[in-house]
Amino acid sequence: MGLEQRTLTVPALVVMIIAASAPLTAVAGGVTTNYAVTGMASVPLSFLIIGAILLIFSIGYTAMSRYIPNAGAFYAYVAQGLGRALGVGAAMIALVSYNLMQIGIYGLFGVAASSFANASFGTAIPWWVMALVAWAVVGFLGMNRVDFSVKVLGIVVAAEFLIVIIYNIMAFAVAPESPEPATSFNLADAVAPGMGAVMAFTIAAFMGFESGTIYNEEVKDPKRTARRATMIAVVIIACFYAFSAFAVAVGEGASNVIGASVELGPDLIFAFFGAHAPLWFVDLANILFITSLFAALLAFHNVIARYFYAMGRGGALPKLLSTTSRTTHAPVAGSLAQSTLGLLVILIFAVISHGKDPMYVVFTMFTWMTNSAAYGLVLLMSLTSFAVIGYFKRNRTSDSVITRVIAPLIAGIALAYVFMQIIINFEILLGMEEPGMLGYVLQGIVILPGLIAWVLALVIGSSARKAPKANKLPVG
Repeated sequence: MGLEQRTLTVPALVVMIIAASAPLTAVAGGVTTNYAVTGMASVPLSFLIIGAILLIFSIGYTAMSRYIPNAGAFYAYVAQGLGRALGVGAAMIALVSYNLMQIGIYGLFGVAASSFANASFGTAIPWWVMALVAWAVVGFLGMNRVDFSVKVLGIVVAAEFLIVIIYNIMAFAVAPESPEPATSFNLADAVAPGMGAVMAFTIAAFMGFESGTIYNEEVKDPKRTARRATMIAVVIIACFYAFSAFAVAVGEGASNVIGASVELGPDLIFAFFGAHAPLWFVDLANILFITSLFAALLAFHNVIARYFYAMGRGGALPKLLSTTSRTTHAPVAGSLAQSTLGLLVILIFAVISHGKDPMYVVFTMFTWMTNSAAYGLVLLMSLTSFAVIGYFKRNRTSDSVITRVIAPLIAGIALAYVFMQIIINFEILLGMEEPGMLGYVLQGIVILPGLIAWVLALVIGSSARKAPKANKLPVG
């Protein structure tokens, strides 16, 4: 029994992709942190640059999806373009990275939800209780039909966009200084020394955009749906985030936005609402921030469940993981595996964070895990770009040379540059003031499983080729 066929439309897939990027979280948390840490005024420009890179990446990436509609996108594409052994290694990096991203978000969700509940009702709910509530709901939805998840995510994403749009309008309405688009979108900053660090932060806001092809076995039109949805999602995310980042600068004033971001961080937007909107609206914005995190949890859970499914079906992991539900066609074994990992990590952090300030969980579980995930996923995107070239070199198609070679080559080089910037600025991404062993440990957690899987696949493959063929035994 396989995944459900011909279910997802282009709009549905766009919702799934955007939900993973968590628009309200990206603007409230990602944009303000970027301003604060890098001290660069051209954060809005960085969204357009990264958007352009990912749009070029999508040209070859989604073209390949027409020929390989596999739920384990990076795994399948790297295997087809650069060899099965490297594909298995890429699959393990993808699996670790997606799990780090999804599970890390439980930490921020738990802290945000418990803080809001405790402030509103005078309770003292620990962060991990709220995280476990989200874990149970995500696990339940992950076991059901994928279109049911789309309906839940659609409502949440629409509400997120509405809140950010209202913020943008208010920011322009109360602008303390004249808007300066020439500063926020200064093209000269594209090659400025600090732009690499800005892009290292910015690309994290796009994580999940590549998941469109993972649903290619479940879309209505495997040849067109994922391609169109991915392109549409990248354009929406890049333009919306760039304009919203500009709105943050307008709302605080170009001369003050960096200082305000340093002082308030992710609370900047909510402080703005507190000063210019009624209390009920501030509460609504906080609720939608929490539901934004939930939407990202559900979106990444569905992606990971399908990765487990694809790797189980392909033999890279136990075949049991390829089990799907007879009624919902959901990858139930993969869903349960992901939920089990999430539960273990939540419980571990519940123990080690006992008695500590809740922000400890944000600075460790959330920050460490999600930035390590971005490190792994950007590496995989660069690798996949070169795999696209390898695939089309081996398999002649009617696709243009731009699709087969030029676009993936440009994207591969650009993404390799961004990956190097992530390595250079990794301690900053983790919130560390100076280099230490932690950065190397977290990078190792992402890379080592892939290297081990790659070596094992090479050894097993080599042994299989050298083994003498067994004589056929007579039957009966």
